[in-house]
Amino acid sequence: MDRVGVVLVSHSRAVAAATAALAIGLAGTGDPAPVSTAGGTEEGGLGTSAALVLAAARRVDQGVGVVVLSDLGSAVGTVRSLLAEADRNGLPFPTRFADAPFVEGAVAAVVTASAGGDLAAVVDAAEDAYRFRKG
Repeated sequence: MDRVGVVLVSHSRAVAAATAALAIGLAGTGDPAPVSTAGGTEEGGLGTSAALVLAAARRVDQGVGVVVLSDLGSAVGTVRSLLAEADRNGLPFPTRFADAPFVEGAVAAVVTASAGGDLAAVVDAAEDAYRFRKG
């Protein structure tokens, strides 16, 4: 079964990797949806890289959609720039950007994608994470 892929974009390679590991672990399945990260710059420093985001999206693409989540300002800008010219940039189709909290949204997206949710369901799950009250 093809599933929606999830890409986690962070300014930090370590934060992206840890968030992916948490989301996959909490999905509770031995066969999670495809998840990839684009953390930091190509040189390994803090920042974001459009090339890393594009490569991550291509890695998780199974033909039914890719959902991208990002952590902070310039990561959001990098993703939005890629999406603005998705065809020219070679992003998988369809790719959607979820306006979601990074960690909570990642967990919700990966759990939903792993359960076989379609693209809209995965985006909705990630974005619904804003509603979870902590206090």
